[in-house]
Amino acid sequence: MIFLDVVILIVGFIALVKGADWFVDGSAALAKNFRVPGLIIGLTIVALGTSAPELAVSTTAAIQGSNEIALSNVVGSNIFNLLCVLGFCSVIHPVPVDKIVLKRDFPISIVAAVFVLAMAGFTAIRTNGFADIRMDANAGMISRMTGLILFVCFMIYIGYLVYNARKNPEPEEEGENTPIWKCALLIVIGLALIVGGGQAVVYSAKEIARAAGMTETLIGLTIVAVGTSLPELVTSITAAKKGETGLAVGNAIGSNIFNMMFILGISTLIHPIGVNWASVFDLGILIVVSVVTILFSISKLRISRREGIIMIALYVADVIFAIVR
Repeated sequence: MIFLDVVILIVGFIALVKGADWFVDGSAALAKNFRVPGLIIGLTIVALGTSAPELAVSTTAAIQGSNEIALSNVVGSNIFNLLCVLGFCSVIHPVPVDKIVLKRDFPISIVAAVFVLAMAGFTAIRTNGFADIRMDANAGMISRMTGLILFVCFMIYIGYLVYNARKNPEPEEEGENTPIWKCALLIVIGLALIVGGGQAVVYSAKEIARAAGMTETLIGLTIVAVGTSLPELVTSITAAKKGETGLAVGNAIGSNIFNMMFILGISTLIHPIGVNWASVFDLGILIVVSVVTILFSISKLRISRREGIIMIALYVADVIFAIVR
């Protein structure tokens, strides 16, 4: 049975990656038709496409009641996006960071993480205090109201980006645009693969976690988080190789905002999420990692190769910590 679960997991990841690839191609081509700026594409459409696996996995997990995977997948993916996606891109090509991203998008991603941590901590203190702080012990609840606030704030954020894009359209590029019907076909097929792959990943990951004696938090933070973040990694590295570093940064930060506000918001609206102390620590780590990334970016408005290597090393250390604990 373990062999079959591993096969299902691999097939699910392949479907996720390929589905996200087609979804991004179709969405980006559609955006080009409407002359949307590259940074906005990265923050919205490409971020939406590459975060679709996290959406599929977390919402499926929420429906099945596997709330630990729903939360740890989001937190783990966001840590991976910052340290590995931006880290590898910086090693390939130093990544310039737009001032707008530093002033607007980075702070939004941090505030969202702090808000989730505060809501979980508030319920923990109110119900249990600090009597039991074992990693697998209950540390509170993320309620449907918290999820609704996250979702509404995300829609306001997207509305502002769309308004800004319409106000400042990109000059029309040379070359033929992809037909609308082809864009729609790629988007539909991509979404179908993403949803099917997400269900396969959740099912097989849970079975493998049980067989290996691992907690759902650990499997969600590592295997599922890395697997669902592969589209971000592949897309951003490809963009960095082509010199489209703005797209790489927009994809990573946009995906983090999408994960924390939209995906976690939707998952919580489906089913309130019980939070253990391991997830509380991981949320704290995410906030620290976000601040470190901003500090690296502020220095010269770019992330250098040396800083990229440091970020990858930090991710390896975080995974080791998660396994050891």
